[in-house]
Amino acid sequence: MDGVLSPRESARFIAENSRDVAVDGAGVRSVAELLLPRASGPELRLEGWKALHELNPKAADEAAVNWVFLVDTLNFSFWSERAERKCLVEYRGRAYSGYWALCAAVNRALDQGIPITSASYYATVTLDQVRHIFRSDTDVSMPLIEERHRILNETGTILLEKFGGSFLTCVRESKKSAQNLLHLVVENFPSYRDVTQFKGKRISFYKRAQILVADTWSVLEGKGDGCFEDISSITMFADYRLPQILAHLGALKYSDELLKKLLKGEMLSYGDEQEVEIRGCSLWCVELIRDCLLELIAKKGEKPNGEINSILLDFYLWDYARDHREDMKGIPFHRTRCIYY
Repeated sequence: MDGVLSPRESARFIAENSRDVAVDGAGVRSVAELLLPRASGPELRLEGWKALHELNPKAADEAAVNWVFLVDTLNFSFWSERAERKCLVEYRGRAYSGYWALCAAVNRALDQGIPITSASYYATVTLDQVRHIFRSDTDVSMPLIEERHRILNETGTILLEKFGGSFLTCVRESKKSAQNLLHLVVENFPSYRDVTQFKGKRISFYKRAQILVADTWSVLEGKGDGCFEDISSITMFADYRLPQILAHLGALKYSDELLKKLLKGEMLSYGDEQEVEIRGCSLWCVELIRDCLLELIAKKGEKPNGEINSILLDFYLWDYARDHREDMKGIPFHRTRCIYY
């Protein structure tokens, strides 16, 4: 979009002008060292997206691409007001929370013959149908259900009118460029326009649009229509879980004032200066971790097991954060309720 800094440019500008959040150089290096043993294993491989997550599609076809588009269109705001009371979706003998509850609900609907990944279905789906499809198995509902309904109708209508009802059409129009696909999504689908202001500049994070590109690359296994030559230009996906783990690992530092706010559970509005600093500095932090990790790999005289990029670091750190939730009580995630992440 015209006059808007890219996510990477935005992150650098925010990190250089941030008051309450700082990237810690020693912490960046320690996280890179933590990741170094993983560089030769499956955790930092493109294949891990399918191999390590049972709910993700295993095929690399049009139906799988449409699944990815539907899920990332709804990939926002899963955090619970209280840790002990969560939205849970039971699927095939397991209870899922957070983002995975969304994926489980989509797969449950498909198993029941509901064509939830079809644009012609969700362009006209009713609020009651959406409530049923994304129903929780606890008394805590999935947040922002009315917004999810509105966005499904809007996005489905646009996909039908402009792209014949298939996200694969968008992917093919991007001509194997991650940046082309990112801009195609942001320009055509309003709910993906994760843009705000910071110190007089228009900045972007495009969290959901970037993760959509990354998941498309992953589901297509980096081959055929998903062989994006510029995939390394995609940054991490600035959400609420990544900043928390980066702060826990010492790569991000919060001011006392901000930390007190987070510990009290105070809400930060989307576009609030401190909220922008948390997201921007975490994005820049992952860029620096990636650079440092590549240096460490080169010093060892080794070659990484495939491309190491910010997408794969994000995937790994997000899973790491989920696995270490109990360790992170001292640094809570920031609370922002919005459709962008």
